[in-house]
Amino acid sequence: MIAGDPKEMLTAQLQPWHDAIADPAGAQKQVLPRLLADYARTTYGTEHGAAKVASTEDYRHAFPVATFDDFKPLIKRVMAGEVDLLLAEEPIGWAITRGTTSGESKFIPMTPTDLRLRVSAGRAMMNFVADTGRYDLFAGVNLNLNFPSVVGTIKVGDREVDYGYSSGIYTKHVSTFTPIRSRPTQDDIDALGGGKTMRDWEARFELAYQKCKDENVTLVGGVAPTALRFARYLRRNHGLYPKDLWRTQIMTLGSVPGINTRYQPALTALYGPVVIREIYGTTEGIFGQQRDERRAWVPNYDLFFFEVATRSGVKMLHEMRPGETGSLIVSTPVLPRYQIGDLILALRPPYFRCIGRDHWWTPLLYAWHEFMSFNLGRL
Repeated sequence: MIAGDPKEMLTAQLQPWHDAIADPAGAQKQVLPRLLADYARTTYGTEHGAAKVASTEDYRHAFPVATFDDFKPLIKRVMAGEVDLLLAEEPIGWAITRGTTSGESKFIPMTPTDLRLRVSAGRAMMNFVADTGRYDLFAGVNLNLNFPSVVGTIKVGDREVDYGYSSGIYTKHVSTFTPIRSRPTQDDIDALGGGKTMRDWEARFELAYQKCKDENVTLVGGVAPTALRFARYLRRNHGLYPKDLWRTQIMTLGSVPGINTRYQPALTALYGPVVIREIYGTTEGIFGQQRDERRAWVPNYDLFFFEVATRSGVKMLHEMRPGETGSLIVSTPVLPRYQIGDLILALRPPYFRCIGRDHWWTPLLYAWHEFMSFNLGRL
């Protein structure tokens, strides 16, 4: 909940983002030393001379671009107890995601610093409130359709390590510091267990319905396909659509390309005339969010260090030309120069889209979806 003047709160949260968008090169020059200071406290960073890096060029020479497969042996050792090998602080939790090639699960550590950065996921909602003056949004609740923060344990060496989904871990630790209540609470969701079957998801959907049916749901956040599944569950089991229960103002959604194009008709049909804002986030971090009605996201230049591998070589994300594509390389508090495997399309500055995974056919598939949705590349 909000304490004090909501306008001041929004300004404090949004101004660093706005300033960084106005001067991305300057913002990135400020971010890199902060990250290097953390890397210098780790074995991996020390081995690559983090303390001696004085420029972007130095950074590129000292630290190689690395994929998850490159980091995987190090992450396994961190899970087994060698925390300072890769982390500057103890992890709060371990987030699970799906592998991008073999289907193997990936485990990513989440640290206190990482969690503080994930508060940026609220920037899309807060910018909407600042632009429209709809401060009444904060008087309602956020429909929490997030995944569990704990879904199981894995044995690594002599240790049993709990793991869950990043959205659930984030909500569990940070929701009390956000300006809107979430229902059901993350503890409520976690109490149902970490199962992945249809029955497990229906139990979570029923919990969300029971906790929110008499609430003023002004915000729906989370994973776009899950929001659609929840709406269809309501119709099938209760004869209602979300739009019959609530007058939701905004949906802040992520996890798939095309949220504002391919997914928009179904979302507005089920939830009513809501504003849709895309969040570009992964298990590794929240890297950008939609700023306004233009259907693309804007990077968090003040929080992460962004590079891209393009046909012409590695360059800074903000140096991309409109229409150019590149494979994202992001430096987070945990992972230096991590090639995440996403293909990024640059639009008119400062707007970008993640159009899918980094495969040769992704631009063709994106073009087909743009044609079928009659979007045709429009912002």
